[in-house]
Amino acid sequence: MSLKDTNGILPASLGYKFPAEFAPHVATWLSWPHKEASWPGKIDSIYPNYALFIKYLSLGEEVRINVVDEAMKAFAIGHLNSAGVDLNKVSFYLHPTNDAWCRDHGPAFLINDSAADRKVIVDWNYNAWGNKYPPFDLDDVIPTLIGKHFSMPVFHPGIVMEGGSVEFNGKGALMTSKACLLNENRNPHLNQSEIENYLSNYYGVDQILWVDDGIVGDDTDGHIDDTVRFVNEDTVITVVESDKQDENYELLQTNLNQLKAMRLLNGKQLNIVELPMPDAVIYEDQRLPASYANFYISNKHVIVPTFRSAKDDKALQIIAQCFPNRETVGIDSTDIIWGLGSFHCLSQQEPL
Repeated sequence: MSLKDTNGILPASLGYKFPAEFAPHVATWLSWPHKEASWPGKIDSIYPNYALFIKYLSLGEEVRINVVDEAMKAFAIGHLNSAGVDLNKVSFYLHPTNDAWCRDHGPAFLINDSAADRKVIVDWNYNAWGNKYPPFDLDDVIPTLIGKHFSMPVFHPGIVMEGGSVEFNGKGALMTSKACLLNENRNPHLNQSEIENYLSNYYGVDQILWVDDGIVGDDTDGHIDDTVRFVNEDTVITVVESDKQDENYELLQTNLNQLKAMRLLNGKQLNIVELPMPDAVIYEDQRLPASYANFYISNKHVIVPTFRSAKDDKALQIIAQCFPNRETVGIDSTDIIWGLGSFHCLSQQEPL
């Protein structure tokens, strides 16, 4: 029986689960960047490397892009043509947005192979990381617009949650941070146990793993996609800082020790791969949240932000060793990170 009304129904109770990012995709969703206030004085400089990101995505899957209007679509096509993107692999959707961070405002796709509606969407509330950057009303409804377009059932948990704050191993575990999910600017009426119930019920996971913090300069209050990433069901990459004088050193050591103490549902310890932090990226006296962990896993590539740092090559080598069946590519994100996010923050996978 196909779902007609999702009110009061929990996706997990119907057998739906959120697949890991390294599972096969049918597409990657993006929202074309247009908010100049997110890249003050620099937005024009981000488009060549953003288009290069799309080119790599399109080599292995469809790219689906939310645009405000036909003029923005034409503008986007101009940049994609300049980058040599095959436009047959790109689809545009007239879904107006406030900003570009599709990881956080885009749909969370869940799968149940035996259900009549095999794929469904969870539309969490979105408040631009604790009401930091209004307006965000257009971004907040993007998942439901996509659900309507594809006639997919849409679930509405009714609490704030962002895709960059959660990481999945595809085998029942979800990784997140206390700094973000327990922040009073998200869901002040919920305690940790209550938030865990929402995560379990609406992502279809059985275990919630917590680290304390995120990196300095991260305006999302500690998104996990800047610090810890699953590369397979029992292996994580986590960033570490080698300079003991750096303000990221202690907090990343705390995260590392917490990861070492974790056990998966099967009793296994995590395999932990340490990834260096880049040299600090400072622009207009502001430390930016530059992290190699903000990579995106597409069907054929792992697309890694680089920062014109001496550590870029080492980071790419470490990540490449974790993904032997994909090509690891680095794209300069020095201008993009001025928007306080990179390739993972900009994208949301739609599973096959």
